[in-house]
Amino acid sequence: MTDTPPWLSPAEQHGWRRFVRMREKLGERLSRALQAEFCLSAADYRVLVHLVDAPGGRLRPSDLARSVEWERSRMSHQVARMVKRGLVGREGCLRGGRAAFVVITPEGRTAIAEAAPRHVETVRRLFVDLLTPDELRTLARVSHRVIEQLEK
Repeated sequence: MTDTPPWLSPAEQHGWRRFVRMREKLGERLSRALQAEFCLSAADYRVLVHLVDAPGGRLRPSDLARSVEWERSRMSHQVARMVKRGLVGREGCLRGGRAAFVVITPEGRTAIAEAAPRHVETVRRLFVDLLTPDELRTLARVSHRVIEQLEK
């Protein structure tokens, strides 16, 4: 039998639950705004951001999946939906009809160019502007520490 880990103290539990609730509500609100204003899901936006940042606007599906931390099957389904809408294309098919690259289309570039300024405005209004510069620096340090631990 294994030892039971120590339960969270009331203060730890409160902090953890507030963080989880904030993350869920913020993600939900940002997602709704993208969908309502630009007909983009949060997943669409995330994929487009990674493709815009990639050299030539193209990535191998496995690299794209790794960069957004999704399973390959989830990425495959997401790309298929985005291909149907003209946001991305597939380039250089491998055996089995799988793409060698996922490429952002001109329509995808237009979509992200139109959505990004409003998305940033919403992020600023709902999150960044609510924090002092010191709080933002602290949040960045804490986030970095947690991410480092998760990536070990």
